[in-house]
Amino acid sequence: MKNTLSIKNAQLKWRNFSGRKGDFNPAGRRLFCVLLDDADAKRLKNDGWNIKWTKPNPRDPLDDPQAFMEVKVSYSKIPPEIWQITEDGKTLFTEKTIHILDWAEIQYVDLEINPYSYDVQGRKGLSAYVKKMFVTIVEDEFEKKYRNVPEATSDSDGDLP
Repeated sequence: MKNTLSIKNAQLKWRNFSGRKGDFNPAGRRLFCVLLDDADAKRLKNDGWNIKWTKPNPRDPLDDPQAFMEVKVSYSKIPPEIWQITEDGKTLFTEKTIHILDWAEIQYVDLEINPYSYDVQGRKGLSAYVKKMFVTIVEDEFEKKYRNVPEATSDSDGDLP
């Protein structure tokens, strides 16, 4: 199976584009989760995708389980095309700049995912990898005001002149 999955206006959670080590993540593994509605989640699960649901908060009766899918960001074989969209145009993120998305204020995401079929210790399914993503960033008044001011050069240690 090599059909890509497209998600318009994707809602991203638990972003780790930098690959930092965490309680649920080994160092170097870049990923994020995309939220899914129940109908899409059930359909994708039936197709073999690795879909999970959050556990509801027992103290909040209105907290329903939320379906999500972990999406990996790998530059090891075929690098993904991940674009930052601003009023100034689009910029391709690289492996060195992708960490910016960990804390960016995101307005809108269109996402294309490649499936990767796995069979490990009797467990079979489809892992999700970013193929292409367009991320519209929220820009504040100062970013807009100073957009055309050129960057000053710095020395090799990154210190200001």
